[in-house]
Amino acid sequence: MKGWRKPTVGLIVGNRNFFPDALVEEGRRRILDVLQGAGIEVVTLSPEDTKFGAVERRGDAEKCARLFREHAEEIEGIIITLPNFGDERAAAEAVRLSGLEVPILVHAFPDELDKLDLDHRRDAFCGKISLCNNLNQFGIKFTDTTLHVEAPESQEFKKDLEDFLAICRVVKGLRTARLGAVGVRPTAFNTVRYSERLLESYGITVETLDLSEVIARANKLDRGSLEVKRELERLRGTFQLEGTPDEALGKMARLSAVLREWIEAEEIDAFAFQCWTAIEEIYGIVPCAVMSLFSESGVPAACEVDVMGALAMYVLELASGQPAALMDWNNNFGDDPDKVILFHCSNFPPSFFASCKMSYQHIIAGTVGRENTYGTVVGKVSPGPATFLRLSTFDTEGRVAGVVAEGSFTDDEVETFGGYGVARIPGLRSLLHRIVRKGFEHHVAVTKAHVGRAVREALKTYLAWEVSPS
Repeated sequence: MKGWRKPTVGLIVGNRNFFPDALVEEGRRRILDVLQGAGIEVVTLSPEDTKFGAVERRGDAEKCARLFREHAEEIEGIIITLPNFGDERAAAEAVRLSGLEVPILVHAFPDELDKLDLDHRRDAFCGKISLCNNLNQFGIKFTDTTLHVEAPESQEFKKDLEDFLAICRVVKGLRTARLGAVGVRPTAFNTVRYSERLLESYGITVETLDLSEVIARANKLDRGSLEVKRELERLRGTFQLEGTPDEALGKMARLSAVLREWIEAEEIDAFAFQCWTAIEEIYGIVPCAVMSLFSESGVPAACEVDVMGALAMYVLELASGQPAALMDWNNNFGDDPDKVILFHCSNFPPSFFASCKMSYQHIIAGTVGRENTYGTVVGKVSPGPATFLRLSTFDTEGRVAGVVAEGSFTDDEVETFGGYGVARIPGLRSLLHRIVRKGFEHHVAVTKAHVGRAVREALKTYLAWEVSPS
């Protein structure tokens, strides 16, 4: 994934002075051990800054806020942990005074049944409710843990922490996202209309590029240039090329070099491309393999100028740290209500397949000629977990909304061309009902990991987008 680096969180350790000191010292040490053991950089008060490095009073909150402001460029999220009841106001004030608008995870330590005496009881179970009440009063958005109280060493907290880091990546990535739109949508596809203005209101910019400019630049490129040779090596080193003409490969390499230069110059995070039929008729290839390699390398590439599809791919990549693809909800799988065939020509990332080869685009070959349609990536998606996401702008209502679901690709075989996978999604009929009733598109972004909970939390809680199911 592009720009992947070690995550940094701010840590607030809550305290209330009439609880035993040892609980705070021990709790701070335990959660720091867990965070640092997970490879997370932690910005937090030290025992030299405040009593036990915790936040208990207004003065502690000011010190914590000042420290967080000094590290504002690094901090991607804040964890508030309660080793005891904690001071509900001080922790909330520390967040508010910091001015940071990042995701927040609220965590509380569990009590042990045989340690409820005055020397050992935490009461963090109750304190968490009071803290969250204050966060709500302050208008501060936050994320809860799966269980109300969790030991930091528990599997539940480990999963919550993984999800929280994914939430932080999504929120941070979307607030400065730069999307590309190469060419125009197919005339027949009203479905991929979207609102640039709505996206811009969330800090998401769309940079456009005329397809004719791309083709003109590609045609002018020296076939023997270092840039073109590098792209040609990527293509040859990734795909089984039996039957693909060298001339078509050379055109793909030049197209890839032009797009890479533009992506780097404009700092594009994801893009959508006009993949038919102008490029086939004018330039003589399909761009699928080129787009496949960009998606694999951390720049999601969506077909048919589906910019919202590209955005959904980017969200899934941020959440999972793995490539994403754009697919069609394409066919029923016999009479099984929970299975669906997902399909495209395709431009799926190579890692989606057990093995894949390059071929030609069967559907439009009859229109523009087979010789002009080489470059598709074909094969069966390998079995494994999957998350599905569709995002759309509902322009007249002034809102962004989406649907998200988890499922898995199966080992079922289908006699077909292109790229395909058979997916099992529990409750598929209800999901499809929402898609058709709410007017979502036939394209869906997919990543091969289960990150639905993190995606839903990031989009609903921190961006206030409507994402179903709730």
